[in-house]
Amino acid sequence: MAAVEHARPRAILTDIEGTTSSISFVKDVLFPYARRALPGFVQARGHEPAVRKWLDAVATENGGMCSDRMVSEVLQGWIDQDRKHTALKALQGMIWADGYSSADFTAHIYADAAEALKRWHADGIPLHVYSSGSVPAQRLFFGHSDAGDLTGLFSGWFDTEIGGKRDVDSYRRITDAMGVPADSVLFLSDVVEELDAAREAGLDTVLVDRLQDYPTPREGEATHGHARVERFDGIVLRS
Repeated sequence: MAAVEHARPRAILTDIEGTTSSISFVKDVLFPYARRALPGFVQARGHEPAVRKWLDAVATENGGMCSDRMVSEVLQGWIDQDRKHTALKALQGMIWADGYSSADFTAHIYADAAEALKRWHADGIPLHVYSSGSVPAQRLFFGHSDAGDLTGLFSGWFDTEIGGKRDVDSYRRITDAMGVPADSVLFLSDVVEELDAAREAGLDTVLVDRLQDYPTPREGEATHGHARVERFDGIVLRS
């Protein structure tokens, strides 16, 4: 497919799942690992303040549950639903940290994404991540990727504590935190509704429509007018 040319941005903001990395890795490896490990994790580490904070938040949200076993069951249900809940994402991140440190798995990253991120970083473009996964989980992901430790490529990390990914104000807060004009930031994602919100906030956007994750290409009206590529090497930045 034809490349998309874009003026050199002052910063690039990227999603992870479906963008830099396969949806299947998250769905088929990370989620099941967290689901299996969750009850034992809660039992073993539920007394730690950093863990207790999130367990209590889930308990309160569900009518003041008094049993950690019940909280674990709720969290497992949320995993099955792929619910984007900050407490779940934080706890999953802690569980995945154990998996990464035990070398139970490494994080999938598309080779074209790793190469482009390295090239853009070398060209002096600040790179930032915005994902529904917690910031610690993001750091673990890129720190234990198939391409090695890539955390040094990134200047900033954002998760849903700054706001939902389909919320226009989230992108305004992110660009404020970056300290650059919104129209100088390029946002990459596989989710059209996220790109819509980012565009409304003034960011430039590119839809990453990987055939491995989306066998039916999203073209025409399905792109909502966003530039579309199937790989990161389809993005050509002009000087």
